[in-house]
Amino acid sequence: MGKIIAIANQKGGVGKTTTSVNLAASLGVLEKKVLLIDADPQANASSGLGINVEHVEVGTYQLLEHTATAEQCIIAANSPNVDIIPSHIDLVAIEIELVDKEEREYMLKKAITHLKSSYDYILIDCAPSLGLLTLNALTAADSVIIPIQCEYFALEGLGKLLNTVKSVQKIHNKDLDIEGMLLTMFDQRLRLSNQVVEEVQKHFSDMVFDTIIQRNVRLGEAPSYGESIIKYDVSSKGATNYLSLAKEIIKKNA
Repeated sequence: MGKIIAIANQKGGVGKTTTSVNLAASLGVLEKKVLLIDADPQANASSGLGINVEHVEVGTYQLLEHTATAEQCIIAANSPNVDIIPSHIDLVAIEIELVDKEEREYMLKKAITHLKSSYDYILIDCAPSLGLLTLNALTAADSVIIPIQCEYFALEGLGKLLNTVKSVQKIHNKDLDIEGMLLTMFDQRLRLSNQVVEEVQKHFSDMVFDTIIQRNVRLGEAPSYGESIIKYDVSSKGATNYLSLAKEIIKKNA
């Protein structure tokens, strides 16, 4: 049975999509079968794995509307063992369209739960908000990875996200677990980066991954080529970090 992991934080620019794409690719090269669901209307995870977003005919939007099955939405990504359900700017409208539907928080869960028998890991790249899209992802997920960037406002908004996780646990998904907090954009030369790491580890000790994602130019370049860091530059620090994270998750779930 596979595991569904949402990657969420309502703050933008913390490395959610970078993590979704590169963790999927890393798990794939470690011979795990992975499905990445792009649940962000910006569709960066889709383009980051080589999908031409303009040409997406069925994807997360149709999946949530239940006008297409998950199987109809799945495309093979340009990374070994990785499939993707792509997103499109249309997805912006979904929150309004689902608002008066019954059980609107369960649309994604109903559409993808049966896929757990076909994949080792299903990753969901969430939008940078705590709206209905993210709520659907958290309701469908077994656990959540929370990326936290090693910068000044890192912990701001974290309380809000943890409260959302708590209320999802209470109302929609009592089994939702925190897979871990992932420190991203770490620059060891900066005192602030080191302070944030200490602070997060002090507050959340066991919940923090051992792996820390370091600032890396190659990580920033890879998406513009529509490639994961594993495909773009496997010898880079970014690739090493994400492979280490993938191994940590596999070990944790063994």
